Amino acid sequence: MTATNSPALRIALFGTSADPPHQGHAAILTWLATQFDHVAVWTANNPFKEHQTPLGDRFRMLELLIDDLAVPPQRVQVHPELSHMRTVVTLERSRQVWPQAEFSLVVGADLVEQLPTWHRATEIFAAANILVIPRPGYDLRSASLANLRQHTTVTVAEMPAIDVSSSRYRQCDGIPAATAPEIPPAVQSYIAQHHLYPCPQNSTAPLTTP
Repeated sequence: MTATNSPALRIALFGTSADPPHQGHAAILTWLATQFDHVAVWTANNPFKEHQTPLGDRFRMLELLIDDLAVPPQRVQVHPELSHMRTVVTLERSRQVWPQAEFSLVVGADLVEQLPTWHRATEIFAAANILVIPRPGYDLRSASLANLRQHTTVTVAEMPAIDVSSSRYRQCDGIPAATAPEIPPAVQSYIAQHHLYPCPQNSTAPLTTP
């Protein structure tokens, strides 16, 4: 995407493990597209997690998910150039692309307590507002949210908590990939074609189109 210097440009920065991307990601991205001028998406290796699938596959699955979103053209885009295991580096790269933009860093409610401990957290808070996405089981009226607000501007997204989990899929706790409702059809097909997430439930033939 060409850099834009408009001071009014409001950009949501949404990094996710996408291992694999699911309908919860689709719902979040669709909502973000109604709130921001642009939604920049990437996947990266999270230093707090173990990943099962290479970055290249995760990026491609994200692209397939975004291609099927009912959002304005180019409102939501994958930005591989922003990918880094350290969020502060991603924010530095974002500022190089969009020098005058206002950034909102999108995080799940499960990360609220963890955020102040992140690498160079003070610089993260200075560079972006925080937009928290509700998740089941996390109380966003808690003291941890109040603590985060002492560091930066924090907004809670006005959307329902979505009970979908990539880890649950990876652990083979669901139904076969070819029919798993939490995984978009295009992503299901990619998983099957590339033999990702091997387990009995996920060992299905690639989807075919009429």
